[in-house]
Amino acid sequence: MPLKNSRLRKPLLAALVSCVLVVPSAASAAGPQRPPTLLVTIVVDQYSADVFSEYRSLYHHGLATLASGVVFPHGYQSHAATETCPGHSTVLTGARPAHTGIVANEWQGNYCVTVLKEGKPVTSSETLLVPTLGDRLRDADADSRTVAIGGKDRAAIMLGGRKSYLTLWWDRGNGFVTFKDASVDAALQAKIDEVNKDAKSVYASAQLPRLPAECASRSRPVEIVDKYSVGELHETKPSSSKFRATPAMDALTLEMAKAAVDTLELGKGKSIDVLAVSFSATDYVGHYYGSEGAEMCTQQLALDKTIEELLTHLERKGISFVVALTADHGGLDIPERNSSRGVPQARRIDPQLLPESVGERVAETLKLAKPVLLGKEFGNDIYLAPSVPAGKRPKVLAELRKEYESRRDQVAAVFTRSQLDAAKMPSAPPDQWSLLDRARASYYKERSGDLVVLLQPYVTAYEPSSDNYISSHGSPWDYDRRVPILFWWPGIEGFEQPAAVETVDIAPTLADLIGLKVGAPRMDGRVLQIRQTQN
Repeated sequence: MPLKNSRLRKPLLAALVSCVLVVPSAASAAGPQRPPTLLVTIVVDQYSADVFSEYRSLYHHGLATLASGVVFPHGYQSHAATETCPGHSTVLTGARPAHTGIVANEWQGNYCVTVLKEGKPVTSSETLLVPTLGDRLRDADADSRTVAIGGKDRAAIMLGGRKSYLTLWWDRGNGFVTFKDASVDAALQAKIDEVNKDAKSVYASAQLPRLPAECASRSRPVEIVDKYSVGELHETKPSSSKFRATPAMDALTLEMAKAAVDTLELGKGKSIDVLAVSFSATDYVGHYYGSEGAEMCTQQLALDKTIEELLTHLERKGISFVVALTADHGGLDIPERNSSRGVPQARRIDPQLLPESVGERVAETLKLAKPVLLGKEFGNDIYLAPSVPAGKRPKVLAELRKEYESRRDQVAAVFTRSQLDAAKMPSAPPDQWSLLDRARASYYKERSGDLVVLLQPYVTAYEPSSDNYISSHGSPWDYDRRVPILFWWPGIEGFEQPAAVETVDIAPTLADLIGLKVGAPRMDGRVLQIRQTQN
């Protein structure tokens, strides 16, 4: 049943709110017609404000419904480390990576949702240093439940927090899984098994969708390497890794979310529940094909329908719910297409700036044993290898800084720990931040790099390839920082606010909407005005 853009058609059931929460008075603000019992957060991975703006006129389903609510088109993942794990960590904590501790997808050779227990790596939420909104609700009301579901483990875990009732993520080859020590009731496990069984057949038969007529003008081949181009839907069956870059990936995530809503009866009780869903296919499309071709257009139209199905399902359940949608980061289109469209500075990273190459040169200059640096791919955080002697580290860092600063053609800034330690957390609107401000918002001393190196605008951090990522994000520039922020509920009086706001504003805004008092630790974000005030 299609949804109208302004409101859902069926009346919602009256909902009770736990006595530990204070519902805002209708005399002071016009919020949802019924107190919400389900907070729905949708994160679309690599959904830049540019992509939202480009396709907004083509949305006619779920995204059109959400865009009829309160729209902040200039939202910001304000920090420099515009990656999946840090970005997801800000959305429901209300805290920047400097406080969540999630400074990157990996730090010091460790994955962002992995801890060592008895010497073995274990997937865990313990790396997140601050509570999510769901965690705070759980502290206020033991019956409140948070369910987080995503196409990536780091996405679901960062949204779910440390007290999530259920956290599920797609694990290639295994379907949707959760923590090994998690207790899942039989009915829910049966639903998970059912979705995973369906996933195997979808995975085996998945094909790229046909090109929608609306996307025909965007279907133009762009050569990446010899005999390999992107920009057209030229594959009939994607490889096992590129399956994730199809609408089928989001469709499976949707089915898992619907199954969790049905089995757990989220939002049907007296307490307020949280449903957090991260759709990953847009990110994989961006990485494998870039953000401006027929592949992304096709994905956006499919995502529009996927989100409609989620909203329709919630409406049919008679749940009183509120939706917030945003992204973990934006993205940069491939330089081969950018350079032909009026961006002369678009280029790929010089392999000589990759950690292994830089480390080898410094090792040769200072007569050191290798390796000098950790990692193979470029990241903003530069880590010295543990084997570098403590007494030689200052000299090594000075030589490294010299190496990076000599490449101003590709390197915009190099910051030391002492600079970042001395810098204050920025307080101005995020569109006014300096590069140092952006790096400071990502800096957590115990995990951040020995140096922070930021590339020049439009430098893609991946080399050309036919079977791997060809487009990147992770920079401090606005094409990676700017993301849409949307709020919607049935009957909302929508409006658009063009001023710059942050994703850390989402959690305090939702807390204010349901009357949840936010204590320590304090959030970095502020409450956004999303209710029409009454005189």
